[in-house]
Amino acid sequence: MDKKTKECIQMLRDLVSDVQGAPFPGNVDPELYSIWYEHAQRAAVACFEYLDENFPKEKNELDKSIDKLFD
Repeated sequence: MDKKTKECIQMLRDLVSDVQGAPFPGNVDPELYSIWYEHAQRAAVACFEYLDENFPKEKNELDKSIDKLFD
């Protein structure tokens, strides 16, 4: 497995871990939720940027597939 793929897998694992750590609904302190949400958003943006930068061919193929759904 190449370096880019390993880095991508680690970033996705970190993102999934952040999502799994979401505050429990109904018992959410607004400040705790805000902290969690900002952290999860940063991880998601980092993943998207990494994927776009390092796997452009796959992004273009996915964009084309999505476009075909709406034609």
